[in-house]
Amino acid sequence: MHRRDALAALTAQALAHRGLHTGGVPENSLAAFRAAIAAGLGIECDIRKSSDGRAVVFHDAEMERLTGQPGTFGALPVGELTAITLSGSDEKIPTLRDTLDLVAGKVSLLLEIKSDDHRPVDAICRAVRRDLEGYVGPVGVMSFDPRVPRWFASHDPDVLRGLVVTEQNSRTLVAGIKRRMAIAGARTDFLALDIRDLPSSLSRRQLAKGEALFSWTVKTAAHLETAQESGAVPILEAAGVAAWEEGA
Repeated sequence: MHRRDALAALTAQALAHRGLHTGGVPENSLAAFRAAIAAGLGIECDIRKSSDGRAVVFHDAEMERLTGQPGTFGALPVGELTAITLSGSDEKIPTLRDTLDLVAGKVSLLLEIKSDDHRPVDAICRAVRRDLEGYVGPVGVMSFDPRVPRWFASHDPDVLRGLVVTEQNSRTLVAGIKRRMAIAGARTDFLALDIRDLPSSLSRRQLAKGEALFSWTVKTAAHLETAQESGAVPILEAAGVAAWEEGA
């Protein structure tokens, strides 16, 4: 598929932030992903690396909030991680491969790759690339860390890649220069901007260049209106989902 066509497919539908999670359906679970697919929404999810080098779907660096267990996520091997139950449910922590098998190209899939403490990103990027081999369907990778999209640009340039950006608590001139340098060096196909920053000169520049834009996390009807007026594909959660469904 031509790159522009692939990007059009990735941005063709709104996405559910960490899947469609409510009540007893935890974030970043296969149940949340099934619910998103049933609702006709794409899926945004988070990727971390197990201690033995597997790509696993989980948001936090620490285990406590999502599992009730102490400890650091990256200290455990994949076999132990996938045996852990997510709090308030019967759902286990899924691998990226589990997720790809479930989604199977039915909806757009946006993978936010987590990196910690400025450690090298090669291992987590290789793990994601390995699982994506042969996958057919709209998919992109993104990260707050510009090294991640830059890695994919060098090692697997066919994969769509983006940078996650927020201006919160960093609106100084120096911070702005650092953001522009990070964006320029990341070699991206798209940006994912904080809804709290929209509309912005950055979003307007992105659209003026004809480049794709996502916005996170769209949690209210007002957020949704802002994202749509800014030309951004919304990454939805909570009341933002209901507002999207009402307007669909």
